[in-house]
Amino acid sequence: MELVNRIAPEHLELSMDDAEVWAQQVRHAGAIFMGRYTAEALGDYCAGPNHVLPTSSTARFASPLGVYDFQKRSSLIGCSPQGASELGKTASTLARGEGLEAHARSAEYRIKKT
Repeated sequence: MELVNRIAPEHLELSMDDAEVWAQQVRHAGAIFMGRYTAEALGDYCAGPNHVLPTSSTARFASPLGVYDFQKRSSLIGCSPQGASELGKTASTLARGEGLEAHARSAEYRIKKT
């Protein structure tokens, strides 16, 4: 399984009786075909949700195409006054490092003066 996770295959066949047990150790694979009767061709043509999978070991950081790829989402971020004050110090430093003066100032505006 260490090698499987290093390779991060697009397709992985666990052709064994206890595939469910072994699958728990897989961290990086595009599609995992479980057991002796689940050939990769079944997933390619008729059994899987789709056939767009991460290739070239990109399963280490990418997932198969799925319904979430077609949904619009937003991130919600909230800070308390104390949290904004603490995070503002870091944000200001990073923003200045990137040359983003207005970003730095907006973070610094929220830092509590002691």
